[in-house]
Amino acid sequence: MFIDYYELLEISPNANSETIERIFRYFAMRYHPDNRDTGNESRFSEIVEAHNTLKDPVKRAQYDIQYKDHLSLRRELSEAASNTKGLERDIVIQAKLLSLLYVKRRQDVNNPGIGDEELERLSGCPREHLEFHLWYLKAKGWIARIENGMFAITVDGIDRANSEHRRETAATRLLDHTK
Repeated sequence: MFIDYYELLEISPNANSETIERIFRYFAMRYHPDNRDTGNESRFSEIVEAHNTLKDPVKRAQYDIQYKDHLSLRRELSEAASNTKGLERDIVIQAKLLSLLYVKRRQDVNNPGIGDEELERLSGCPREHLEFHLWYLKAKGWIARIENGMFAITVDGIDRANSEHRRETAATRLLDHTK
């Protein structure tokens, strides 16, 4: 796991070596295990590790490459979280998966399963994206793996699909009356 040494030491990534030393000494005294009031052995170890990395120009240059990669990942995560279209697309995919499994269960109650590859093909969602949706639907108890390893909708999943359909139907009727 990546540790942000700049955040840990509460300094700028542009901090010079004097600033790093000064802040390190402050935190080292504060968190040293011998300090009865504020000592914290694990925090002290993290600060020593951060200091040893940032004080050495070669180690710091290597660390800064990882730091920039980490910042890029955080920025991407933030942008993805701000993009409501991604969330809307996820809701549509989950509803589609429930619908597919609902119809399969209704067509053959004794053989209600759909395999991973078939779900991927029918949903139009690649496997690596499908995993998130399958995990979510399983965690909610709306789908489950059956004895043969395939996915099938549960009773709770049928109730969920029905309630979503009723909600969409009601919204459509309201829109029709406003015309």
